[in-house]
Amino acid sequence: MADSDDDYVQDLSEEEPGAHQVRGAKSKSRAAGKGRKGMAGGGWEVTRTWENVVESADGTINSTVEEMLEAGKRKRMLKDTTPLQRGIIRHLIILIDLSIAMAEKDLRPTRYLLTLRYAIEFVTEFFEQNPISQLGIIGMRDGLSIRVSDMSGNPNDHITKLQGLRTQDPKGDASLQNALEMGRGALFHAPSHGTREILIVFGSLLSSDPGDIHSTISALVTSHISCTVIGLAAKIAICSTLVSRTNASLSPEKTYTVCLDESHFRDLFMRATTPPPTQSLSNSTGKDEESGEAAVVPTLLMMGFPSRITDIAPTFCACHSRPTLGGYNCSRCSSKYASSTQLSSPVSATELDRGSLGTSTLFQADSLFWMPDPVFGAAKN
Repeated sequence: MADSDDDYVQDLSEEEPGAHQVRGAKSKSRAAGKGRKGMAGGGWEVTRTWENVVESADGTINSTVEEMLEAGKRKRMLKDTTPLQRGIIRHLIILIDLSIAMAEKDLRPTRYLLTLRYAIEFVTEFFEQNPISQLGIIGMRDGLSIRVSDMSGNPNDHITKLQGLRTQDPKGDASLQNALEMGRGALFHAPSHGTREILIVFGSLLSSDPGDIHSTISALVTSHISCTVIGLAAKIAICSTLVSRTNASLSPEKTYTVCLDESHFRDLFMRATTPPPTQSLSNSTGKDEESGEAAVVPTLLMMGFPSRITDIAPTFCACHSRPTLGGYNCSRCSSKYASSTQLSSPVSATELDRGSLGTSTLFQADSLFWMPDPVFGAAKN
């Protein structure tokens, strides 16, 4: 019989569990290796996340959750300490993929439901950090672009529209070109002193477009619209081309990222609450120093802080032409507006800081990044 490295040992007692065993140098080393791997794997997989949760005096963990959210905000603010010029008035369009690809369950519970949840959180955080900005939401479904909510400065309108999408199911294919064209049309009348941005949440691996999408990208560059993409599946060549052409002064790693898990997806979403840096100007040409495209020149902007009034008898408001008992007065033209979410006075063309009290002030927009206090309207550097 030929020699073998391992010796076969048979025990006559069949009741013992180790009746038939193979013993040898190779088997022993193999077993020892498996033991070491199991110990290392067990130590790496065990994470005691429950130890970070501490109950408050009332027996809940609300205080711990709030501390974690505040820590995340501080982390985003301290992550980029480079002194840059950032715009204070933003005009942002969110393009959300509502195609059948969003039904995948690699992000729990599904890509679709998780995206809607994070979008609602983003709207709240966006208006806390940018109280005088405007936001609009567009969906991509069945090869068409769907207007979810119009451009507005009222976060409640956007949250209500997003909550209504939970009763619908994702279906069809996404059309990136149709959504970009609708987003460009919504930002066409945005004033030059504000930013024009498009944030895309894209979970598909294809785009069903009716024409040449490269012509649409060229139109976005001409309109000074910057695009940012959050991928849920894999990087796509057309999205890389989109962000590189519309953000010539930024690296593609900052404008196009594929999420790794649920927490990373939320971090990428909340990163868009920080205003993008403004384009630098060349003193002689008036164009962007890096891309060569014509950049937006900073302008002086009259900012008004409306005051709350209460009427004895109903009077007409300048925004809806309806009689109301109370409202807000423009500090420049004294026009009455029914809601504090009015962002500009059509009579005097003055930008209004919603929810603030005070007088008119003249400052240079886009010169510095100011973060207004959402309660008292006090600007902080």
